[in-house]
Amino acid sequence: MTFRSVLCLLCCLLLPALAGADPGAGTAARLHSVKADFVQEKNLPILARPLLSRGVFAFQAPQSLRWEYLSPLHTLLLMHDGKMQKLIERDGRLEPDNGAGVDSMRIVLQDLGSWLDGRFADNPVFAVSRSGDRTVVLTPKEQGLQSIISRIELRLGREEGVMESVTIFEGPDAFTRLTFTHAVLNREIPEGYFTGP
Repeated sequence: MTFRSVLCLLCCLLLPALAGADPGAGTAARLHSVKADFVQEKNLPILARPLLSRGVFAFQAPQSLRWEYLSPLHTLLLMHDGKMQKLIERDGRLEPDNGAGVDSMRIVLQDLGSWLDGRFADNPVFAVSRSGDRTVVLTPKEQGLQSIISRIELRLGREEGVMESVTIFEGPDAFTRLTFTHAVLNREIPEGYFTGP
């Protein structure tokens, strides 16, 4: 799971709070939990067709998280009670992966609470604006991040609090799109779902 994947994740978690709210006003729908399936489509100029991944994510307040890729490679990011672990499937078993990127994920996830509370102006990383009724655009404020991501577009679903897609634009012809289905909001998720495979 890359830094960009974590940014996708944050957008996914931010989106229910944005639905029906003014991005700069600090008012948001209260989100207790969200769980959904996703398909990730990676588009690059050098690829004949997009790379597809499938998985599931879940969040429960205050900061329990499960972000799981089921195919083509089974990887899992878990966060609960301030602890984070990344697991990757090797020889049919999920094993800890303490490689590069785990620390950067932890840093990025620190702002999660303020985003979910609708405090978008508090975020030093992105400027937030709307493009039409159902699209929210996040633009990086820092030039270093702008060289990696030009913008992120969040497509709101027709039902309040539901996301349709998140698209991260990484260059003129390169983007990653996550499309969400089967979203379930504000239902209790057992603690064990966030602590182990």
